Amino acid sequence: MTHVVGEACIGCKYTDCVAICPVECFHEGPNFLVIDPEVCIDCGVCVAECPVEAIFDEKDLPESQKEYVELNIRLTKEWPLITQSKEPLPEAESWAEKEGKREHLVEMI
Repeated sequence: MTHVVGEACIGCKYTDCVAICPVECFHEGPNFLVIDPEVCIDCGVCVAECPVEAIFDEKDLPESQKEYVELNIRLTKEWPLITQSKEPLPEAESWAEKEGKREHLVEMI
């Protein structure tokens, strides 16, 4: 099992999780972060740090978000590593409570 970034991260991209990660397993896209399952040590410290509760242990991922397992794996290979916190996206607060954001995920850098 690994940890997975789910839908709630889309449009927010808070990086509190990045700052606390002991193994540098996060990768950054235009409006979303992903976790590299090959690097993640399943410590879980990132889960509590995410202000929008977007990070799940894979076994706890809601059924409606199962596709995010594959998305995290695939996009990790395409997006650059992020090792330091940065400001969230400018409209993060307005995106934080939205649901059904999958269509807004920008995959190309």
